[in-house]
Amino acid sequence: MKPSFLIDTDTASDDAVALIMALRTPNVHVCAITVVAGNVGVQQAARNALYTAELCGSKAPVYVGAEKPLRREHQSADWFHGRDGLGDHGYPVPRRSLEEQSAVDAMVQTIEANPGLALVTLGPLTNVALALQRKPTIAAKVSRCVIMGGAPCCEGNVTPAAEYNIWCDPEAARTVFLSGLPVEMIGWHLCRGEAALNLSDIERVLSLDTALARFAIECNSRAQEAYFEQTGEHGISLPDPVAMSIALDPSIVTSQTEHYVQVEMTSDLTRGMTVVDRLGVAGNDRNKQVWAPVLKAGVRAKVAWTIDIPRWKQALYRALR
Repeated sequence: MKPSFLIDTDTASDDAVALIMALRTPNVHVCAITVVAGNVGVQQAARNALYTAELCGSKAPVYVGAEKPLRREHQSADWFHGRDGLGDHGYPVPRRSLEEQSAVDAMVQTIEANPGLALVTLGPLTNVALALQRKPTIAAKVSRCVIMGGAPCCEGNVTPAAEYNIWCDPEAARTVFLSGLPVEMIGWHLCRGEAALNLSDIERVLSLDTALARFAIECNSRAQEAYFEQTGEHGISLPDPVAMSIALDPSIVTSQTEHYVQVEMTSDLTRGMTVVDRLGVAGNDRNKQVWAPVLKAGVRAKVAWTIDIPRWKQALYRALR
């Protein structure tokens, strides 16, 4: 049987490429795509997901979810991805319609109907937190929860301390990390440096001369500019496709360890920070009171530190052929 994926996304430029990777993998069945507010508003994100699925010739159902974080106003990342999330190139309206059922209901039902599926999250974790609140037992039915999010022991991409997906809805992120889901945290650091598409990589993608390859580069045009403005690094950083490559092939991760992880919710300075107990000191006398909720839950997340960069890029090239 094909492994089943449920993908939760705030579809913008890199999310679209990640969706292509999953939808173009023949030995994976994408049961559902659920959409959350994040990079752009939820309706725009849903439209982008439908458009991407149509490019792939996929009929995977797309469900609309949360319009805002659990306890905060929605703050988009359109400065990075463009107003429409896809670089503002005026892509046509999708022909297919969105599903009527809510993303949260669909998430619960899809997991219950497909025990052992992989849940891959590419945006803020609002939908997942709401699904867990509705039915906590679904956590035990997920074989892997691959989360593109966080910045373990390094700088963030929206504040010095935090990565956008976690920062956008830190309350939801904390809920998910404490839920018992088998979390694999794929942080923003994994798409930087040599892992970003350099000019030679971009030329290689375009040389594939397919509609998907051209779309992958074009829709990331604004993101390429924003990445340079943000980091001074040239190229296209693709955090969601990196996470998807790992969901599809866990052996792409070359260094990974398990730790307690806590998400900061209250500090203005470090909101959304993913605090990783890398040295195993959470239970020490000076820390155990602060870490009590995590210690009580007793769940650790797998934290990826390094990846096989050539293999991740080969996985991308295969999907875009």
